[in-house]
Amino acid sequence: MTQQPEERYLTVVDENGEEQLCEILDTVYSEEFERNYVLYSLVGSEDEEGLVEIHAYAFEPSENGEDGELLPIETDEEWEFIEDFLAQREDELGEDEE
Repeated sequence: MTQQPEERYLTVVDENGEEQLCEILDTVYSEEFERNYVLYSLVGSEDEEGLVEIHAYAFEPSENGEDGELLPIETDEEWEFIEDFLAQREDELGEDEE
């Protein structure tokens, strides 16, 4: 995974070995799991209503700080953390629109 610092984009390689440009939607650190997480969507994947599928992975930054590695989220507890974080962000966005 390579992150382009001036933008909020990253490139991931899919299961077919093809590079996919993705937009970073949010990042979060969990003290409980001592891991960083990144939430992103594929660029251009919006449906007719503007909705996107959100992907979530743990993120291990590299030593140079310019790129890193996406790691699968393996436990139900981590997925619950991500779901709670997303619900909180949706609530915050809803409050901003009011």
